[in-house]
Amino acid sequence: MREAIKDAARAWFHLLTGAALAILCQLMAGVALFTAFLTLTVLGAGVLPESVLLLRGLAGLERRRTAARTGVPVPAAYLPLEGPLPARVRTAVTDPGTHRDLIWAAAHAVYGVALWCVSLVVWVWALLVDGVWAGLAGNRPVLLPLIGRLAALETDWSRALLTPSPSAARDAALAARVEQLTATRAGAIAAHGAELRRIERDLHDGAQARLVALSMRIGLAKRAYDSDPATARALLDDAQEQAEEALAELRHVVRGIHPPILTDRGLTGAVRALAASSGLEVDVSVTDVSVTDAGDGDGDGSKDSATAGPLSTDGPLAIHGPHTIHGPRAPAAVEAAAYFVVAEALTNAAKHSGAARASVALSRRPAGLRVLVRDEGRGGAEAGERGGSGLTGMRRRVAALDGTVRLTSPPGGPTVIEVELPCVW
Repeated sequence: MREAIKDAARAWFHLLTGAALAILCQLMAGVALFTAFLTLTVLGAGVLPESVLLLRGLAGLERRRTAARTGVPVPAAYLPLEGPLPARVRTAVTDPGTHRDLIWAAAHAVYGVALWCVSLVVWVWALLVDGVWAGLAGNRPVLLPLIGRLAALETDWSRALLTPSPSAARDAALAARVEQLTATRAGAIAAHGAELRRIERDLHDGAQARLVALSMRIGLAKRAYDSDPATARALLDDAQEQAEEALAELRHVVRGIHPPILTDRGLTGAVRALAASSGLEVDVSVTDVSVTDAGDGDGDGSKDSATAGPLSTDGPLAIHGPHTIHGPRAPAAVEAAAYFVVAEALTNAAKHSGAARASVALSRRPAGLRVLVRDEGRGGAEAGERGGSGLTGMRRRVAALDGTVRLTSPPGGPTVIEVELPCVW
């Protein structure tokens, strides 16, 4: 009897909140009529999108109530209300999700109050009948479960009215996809612009300055060649050093555009070189990712193996897992994105995490490439746009390829960055 009363009380509270929402729907009917009148006068057309957003909020509240009661979420499918006012008004009028919400609001304004009123009558008779039949006689309650059935009936009606049709769900998913692609395109353009500015800055501050100094030293050497050959030779020696430094600067800039090591050794060799030069003890595991080189490339003399099994090195780098010497490679853009993800993650780990160890895992999936970087540092890295320029650039680079980035970094560590890059092998 006690459990039956608790269940009935929870169901009745659900019906009570449904009745309150029904009253809001009745008020929404007045708002809808007022909005329709203003829209017909053209002067108040700007009120229509805002009223539709208010209606979506009420429908969203009912979806959350239904999901909380049943444990099964109710899907939503809306076209985005964006752009200039005429486009927003057109979307508000033609959106199938808005039409479905209007039907639900009109129906819920009636059945939300009606079911709650019926539950009140059931409560009175249930306390009398079940109080004697179940409370005193020890039998199972008869009327109290009816309140739960009334709540289930309300959730069934709400779910049926609010669940979008397959065509509406497809249209909304397509609109959301277009919106996502627009955002990633803007992010890719911003990242490209930032990359161009970085290259220009590096050339201006590095290689260009050294080439100017080189030209000046060669000019001074030419002037001093006849009168003071020793000074001319010293100036030419300095000019040679300047030329070597300028070449080093240019190589650094080229590596920032597309690392040549990716072309020469493939993704695995490039990641191994990154790990060896990171200053951390890095464990690299590779599963079914093609390799173009048979050597290590980082000076430890180890070789890739075409068979499964651990492969150790003498340095701070360890390679594990099967490696494929010959096989399809990921597209160049995917390899470059994976390389820069690993480079940025290891740089952040070395600079900010305080970790001594890290691990990198590359794995080939049927639909793409998976990169997992983990460090055992202090954690606390922030996700989203607040995560610093390095993480923001990483997200933009991956989003431009329709990939995903998941960052897990609780205080105290560890920090895990998981990247999925779609591609066709």
